[in-house]
Amino acid sequence: MGIRKLGYVGLNVTDVDAWTDLLWRTLGVGVTDAKSGTDTIALAEMDEFKYRLALYPSAVDSPREIGWLVDTPAELDRLTGRLTGAGYVVAEGTDEERDLRGATHLRWFTDPVGFRVELAVGEFKARVAAERPAGGPGVTGLGHLVLASPKLAELRELYEVVLGFELTDYRSPGLFFLRCNSTHHSIALGTAETASIHHLEFEHAGIDDVGRAHDRAQANKVPISISLGRHMNDKALSFYVKNPSGFHLEIGCGGITVPHDWTPHDFGRASVWGHHHTDTNPFAVTDQ
Repeated sequence: MGIRKLGYVGLNVTDVDAWTDLLWRTLGVGVTDAKSGTDTIALAEMDEFKYRLALYPSAVDSPREIGWLVDTPAELDRLTGRLTGAGYVVAEGTDEERDLRGATHLRWFTDPVGFRVELAVGEFKARVAAERPAGGPGVTGLGHLVLASPKLAELRELYEVVLGFELTDYRSPGLFFLRCNSTHHSIALGTAETASIHHLEFEHAGIDDVGRAHDRAQANKVPISISLGRHMNDKALSFYVKNPSGFHLEIGCGGITVPHDWTPHDFGRASVWGHHHTDTNPFAVTDQ
């Protein structure tokens, strides 16, 4: 498959300083500055590569781009053909955009709910941020995202039929987990009246790293929006915090990988234990 993993996410944010404080003090993620046109943006470094999360100063909080990494230029051309055949208009990224992402090739299109989706070839190793808090490796990368929208069928068509993601499992009445590699899922799609990111997941090295982040969240009075728990389907241990843009960040570790002959199924309960929501769970089902 041409797409190999979730590469990065860009967000328009109204309070870059609050985001930076959350990322550094609670999650131990170093942040550096870069120029985008006339704006100074914040780049969050989660591993050895240039960045996984970009924060653009804005008057509104909203998704800006979702970036998927593609294996080769030939695969990028193949996916471009599939997208144009399905009616999507694919454009080339600018030189400035390509350089900022650390990519050698960059194309983008608009998905059915209006989000910009990018396909990039290449990653640039450029970790320059300050050292992380002591105690362990902490965040090791960007795991997955969950999109909620009123156009679930159209998004499933895009990701499964056009882009070639595989369905791992699902939970009735409308939450679908899709993979582009052996990781249980890189994206999940759910139903909502308004299109939004429900959460981004930050991968951690192990249980102790998640626990230390949980301690820091409590000490720094960061809102824990979903309590510590273990998911039923991917078996990840995690908790969630509410970020300054109003959606969730999942702090997790231990998600399973799946074989090629995996059979999709309804996994029923959301969690083995824990994961109690402080607000209404938009994906709740009546028997839980």
